[in-house]
Amino acid sequence: MESSGELVPFPLLTTPIESNYRACTIPYRFPSDNPKKPTPTELSWINLFMNSIPSFRKRAESDDTVPDAPMRAEKFAQRYAAILEDIKKDPESHGGPPDCILLCRLREQVLREVGFRDIFKKVKDEENAKAISLFKEVVCLNDAIEDEAKRVENLIRGIFAGNIFDLGSAKLAELFSEDGMSFLASCQNLVPRPWVIDDLDIFITKWSKKTWKKAVIFVDNSGADVILGILPFARELLRHGAQVVLAANDLPSINDVTYPELVEIISKLKDEHGKLIGVDTSNLLVANSGNDLPVIDLTMVSQELAYLASDADLIILEGMGRGIETNLYAQFKCDSLKIGMVKHPEVAQFLGGRLYDCVFKFNEASS
Repeated sequence: MESSGELVPFPLLTTPIESNYRACTIPYRFPSDNPKKPTPTELSWINLFMNSIPSFRKRAESDDTVPDAPMRAEKFAQRYAAILEDIKKDPESHGGPPDCILLCRLREQVLREVGFRDIFKKVKDEENAKAISLFKEVVCLNDAIEDEAKRVENLIRGIFAGNIFDLGSAKLAELFSEDGMSFLASCQNLVPRPWVIDDLDIFITKWSKKTWKKAVIFVDNSGADVILGILPFARELLRHGAQVVLAANDLPSINDVTYPELVEIISKLKDEHGKLIGVDTSNLLVANSGNDLPVIDLTMVSQELAYLASDADLIILEGMGRGIETNLYAQFKCDSLKIGMVKHPEVAQFLGGRLYDCVFKFNEASS
């Protein structure tokens, strides 16, 4: 079902939301900055979005569901580049000053205006099919690990390995088109711990002592990310008796999985008894988050998700867009986990880490 009705604040944000919550993690400017002049941070991020235009244009050109795709792709590239140039001259043009949400929103708007709905659909379908064929092997390898702490760590490493599949990062899009990526090799090749934010040991200790009743997971990319990273972890939570709500985008954006796509993926992975490799899925729910961007402002989620999440005791925001660039410092009334890989040099610099470093930030409920 498509998300309908107005968007509402996520019910588990610490209140008052106005003074406690700011969606964007990295401040592009401060009150003392000249509103008419772009800051160095704004310029570096505008350039990052500018540099991603060729890879988006290439995807759009090959969208065979759209007539005159090459011409429309060129129109997208010119129009979005012009908008970014405008913002460089006047940060307050186009609804600014800019932040990562505005720059993403403008890109999506231009794509839709020129006639594209989902330029990554073909690659998402291919990656989903590939990941579905590997799901059983990945789950059985995890299940074979008897030591619970090691099994949980392996599942977390799987989330990071899956999260590498991100075509919103120009560098990764290039790497990906060259040779694809091996999920199991990616698990082995994560940057060594300690990661730039590394609460994994604390989380594993909590896992052994605590049983969460309901977890809400904001999912990220299609393919290996959601199928080989998030779903084995969600299955482990189900084994522990938790109810799990997977919150996916309403509309397509980059290669993020959408609500209808996720419903279809899960139905393909279940056996005839509705189980995920032996685990009952009656407590697994998929919700439409109401979002249409690779980042998320939690003051605007669907009413359906707000209702389902109201009694959750664990919130997980996965991926660089939702868990790092937005919401890294978001405070919740329940336990929360922000988990994602650092895929832009600008984010690495802000965090004081390395490119492809990992963020694993666990916070207990703020009272």
